[in-house]
Amino acid sequence: MEKIEITLNVNGKPHHAMIYPNETLLDVLRDKLDLTGSKESCGEGVCGSCTIQMDGKPVRSCLTLALEAKESEIKTVESLANGDELSDLQQSFVDHGAVQCGFCTPGMLMSADALLKNNPKPDENTVRKALSGNICRCTGYAKIVEAVLHTAQPQGHCSDCRSKE
Repeated sequence: MEKIEITLNVNGKPHHAMIYPNETLLDVLRDKLDLTGSKESCGEGVCGSCTIQMDGKPVRSCLTLALEAKESEIKTVESLANGDELSDLQQSFVDHGAVQCGFCTPGMLMSADALLKNNPKPDENTVRKALSGNICRCTGYAKIVEAVLHTAQPQGHCSDCRSKE
Protein backbone atom coordinates (compact mmCIF):
# COMPACT_ATOMS: atom_id res chain seq x y z
CA MET A 1 0.00 0.00 0.00
CA GLU A 2 1.28 3.41 -0.92
CA LYS A 3 1.35 6.40 1.44
CA ILE A 4 -0.55 9.56 0.58
CA GLU A 5 -0.17 13.11 1.83
CA ILE A 6 -3.00 14.48 3.93
CA THR A 7 -3.68 17.79 5.63
CA LEU A 8 -5.76 17.75 8.80
CA ASN A 9 -7.11 20.81 10.60
CA VAL A 10 -6.33 19.94 14.22
CA ASN A 11 -6.82 22.38 17.09
CA GLY A 12 -7.13 25.27 14.64
CA LYS A 13 -3.91 24.56 12.72
CA PRO A 14 -3.19 22.66 9.52
CA HIS A 15 -1.04 19.56 9.98
CA HIS A 16 0.52 17.66 7.08
CA ALA A 17 1.33 13.96 7.25
CA MET A 18 2.16 11.06 5.01
CA ILE A 19 -0.24 8.23 5.86
CA TYR A 20 -1.47 4.89 4.67
CA PRO A 21 -5.12 5.01 3.57
CA ASN A 22 -6.12 2.55 6.31
CA GLU A 23 -4.57 4.49 9.23
CA THR A 24 -6.92 5.58 11.95
CA LEU A 25 -7.23 9.15 13.07
CA LEU A 26 -6.02 8.09 16.52
CA ASP A 27 -2.82 6.62 15.08
CA VAL A 28 -2.15 9.72 12.99
CA LEU A 29 -2.80 12.08 15.91
CA ARG A 30 -0.54 10.13 18.26
CA ASP A 31 2.19 8.81 15.96
CA LYS A 32 2.44 11.43 13.21
CA LEU A 33 1.33 14.65 14.91
CA ASP A 34 2.64 13.83 18.41
CA LEU A 35 -0.73 14.69 20.01
CA THR A 36 -0.75 11.94 22.61
CA GLY A 37 -3.59 13.15 24.82
CA SER A 38 -6.11 10.83 23.20
CA LYS A 39 -5.57 7.31 24.50
CA GLU A 40 -5.98 3.92 22.89
CA SER A 41 -7.53 1.34 25.14
CA CYS A 42 -10.03 -1.03 23.56
CA GLY A 43 -9.41 -0.23 19.88
CA GLU A 44 -13.06 -1.08 19.23
CA GLY A 45 -14.84 2.21 19.98
CA VAL A 46 -16.33 0.94 23.23
CA CYS A 47 -14.32 2.63 26.00
CA GLY A 48 -14.24 6.25 24.80
CA SER A 49 -10.64 6.95 25.84
CA CYS A 50 -9.81 8.01 22.26
CA THR A 51 -12.70 10.48 21.97
CA ILE A 52 -11.94 13.68 20.08
CA GLN A 53 -14.29 16.20 18.51
CA MET A 54 -14.87 16.28 14.80
CA ASP A 55 -16.89 19.28 13.69
CA GLY A 56 -17.95 19.78 17.30
CA LYS A 57 -19.22 16.25 17.88
CA PRO A 58 -17.58 13.56 20.02
CA VAL A 59 -16.06 10.87 17.80
CA ARG A 60 -14.11 7.69 18.53
CA SER A 61 -10.81 8.33 16.79
CA CYS A 62 -9.85 4.64 16.92
CA LEU A 63 -12.75 3.88 14.55
CA THR A 64 -12.31 6.88 12.26
CA LEU A 65 -9.98 6.72 9.30
CA ALA A 66 -7.71 9.75 9.06
CA LEU A 67 -8.90 10.20 5.47
CA GLU A 68 -12.46 10.66 6.74
CA ALA A 69 -11.31 13.64 8.81
CA LYS A 70 -9.49 15.63 6.14
CA GLU A 71 -12.38 18.06 5.52
CA SER A 72 -13.25 18.42 9.21
CA GLU A 73 -12.31 20.55 12.18
CA ILE A 74 -10.59 18.23 14.65
CA LYS A 75 -10.28 19.17 18.31
CA THR A 76 -8.20 17.12 20.75
CA VAL A 77 -7.84 17.37 24.51
CA GLU A 78 -4.66 19.41 23.97
CA SER A 79 -6.87 22.26 22.73
CA LEU A 80 -8.70 22.72 26.03
CA ALA A 81 -5.92 24.34 28.05
CA ASN A 82 -4.54 27.78 27.26
CA GLY A 83 -0.82 27.13 27.58
CA ASP A 84 -0.26 26.07 31.18
CA GLU A 85 -3.68 27.38 32.27
CA LEU A 86 -6.32 24.68 32.51
CA SER A 87 -9.79 25.29 31.10
CA ASP A 88 -12.64 25.66 33.59
CA LEU A 89 -13.72 22.10 32.79
CA GLN A 90 -10.23 20.68 33.33
CA GLN A 91 -9.84 22.60 36.59
CA SER A 92 -13.21 21.34 37.76
CA PHE A 93 -12.08 17.75 37.12
CA VAL A 94 -9.02 18.40 39.30
CA ASP A 95 -10.98 20.21 42.03
CA HIS A 96 -13.62 17.49 42.25
CA GLY A 97 -11.25 14.52 42.26
CA ALA A 98 -12.61 13.36 38.91
CA VAL A 99 -9.13 12.32 37.76
CA GLN A 100 -7.60 9.18 39.17
CA CYS A 101 -5.52 7.06 36.81
CA GLY A 102 -6.28 9.59 34.05
CA PHE A 103 -6.64 7.14 31.21
CA CYS A 104 -10.31 7.94 30.52
CA THR A 105 -9.93 11.63 31.31
CA PRO A 106 -9.17 12.95 27.79
CA GLY A 107 -12.24 11.22 26.35
CA MET A 108 -14.43 12.31 29.26
CA LEU A 109 -13.23 15.90 28.85
CA MET A 110 -13.89 15.93 25.11
CA SER A 111 -17.38 14.45 25.53
CA ALA A 112 -18.19 16.89 28.35
CA ASP A 113 -16.78 19.84 26.41
CA ALA A 114 -18.96 18.99 23.41
CA LEU A 115 -22.01 18.71 25.68
CA LEU A 116 -21.35 22.05 27.36
CA LYS A 117 -20.85 23.80 24.00
CA ASN A 118 -24.29 22.58 22.86
CA ASN A 119 -26.04 22.71 26.23
CA PRO A 120 -24.35 25.08 28.69
CA LYS A 121 -26.74 24.23 31.57
CA PRO A 122 -27.37 20.47 31.42
CA ASP A 123 -29.04 18.55 34.23
CA GLU A 124 -27.49 15.46 35.80
CA ASN A 125 -29.31 13.00 33.52
CA THR A 126 -28.14 14.87 30.43
CA VAL A 127 -24.54 14.80 31.65
CA ARG A 128 -24.74 11.08 32.42
CA LYS A 129 -26.17 10.39 28.96
CA ALA A 130 -23.46 12.48 27.25
CA LEU A 131 -20.74 10.58 29.13
CA SER A 132 -22.34 7.16 28.78
CA GLY A 133 -19.99 6.13 25.98
CA ASN A 134 -16.93 6.69 28.15
CA ILE A 135 -15.81 3.96 30.54
CA CYS A 136 -13.99 4.79 33.77
CA ARG A 137 -12.65 1.98 35.91
CA CYS A 138 -11.54 4.16 38.83
CA THR A 139 -13.95 6.92 39.87
CA GLY A 140 -17.45 5.49 39.87
CA TYR A 141 -18.54 8.48 37.70
CA ALA A 142 -20.10 10.58 40.51
CA LYS A 143 -17.13 12.95 40.76
CA ILE A 144 -16.91 13.26 36.98
CA VAL A 145 -20.60 14.18 36.76
CA GLU A 146 -20.17 16.67 39.62
CA ALA A 147 -17.21 18.26 37.83
CA VAL A 148 -19.22 18.74 34.65
CA LEU A 149 -22.24 20.09 36.53
CA HIS A 150 -20.03 22.47 38.49
CA THR A 151 -18.56 23.80 35.24
CA ALA A 152 -22.06 24.37 33.90
CA GLN A 153 -23.56 25.78 37.10
CA PRO A 154 -20.70 26.69 39.45
CA GLN A 155 -22.75 27.94 42.37
CA GLY A 156 -23.63 25.28 44.95
CA HIS A 157 -24.18 22.30 42.66
CA CYS A 158 -22.31 19.71 44.67
CA SER A 159 -21.62 18.95 48.31
CA ASP A 160 -17.85 19.42 47.88
CA CYS A 161 -18.36 22.89 46.42
CA ARG A 162 -20.81 24.06 49.06
CA SER A 163 -18.24 23.45 51.76
CA LYS A 164 -15.51 25.33 49.83
CA GLU A 165 -17.54 28.35 48.69
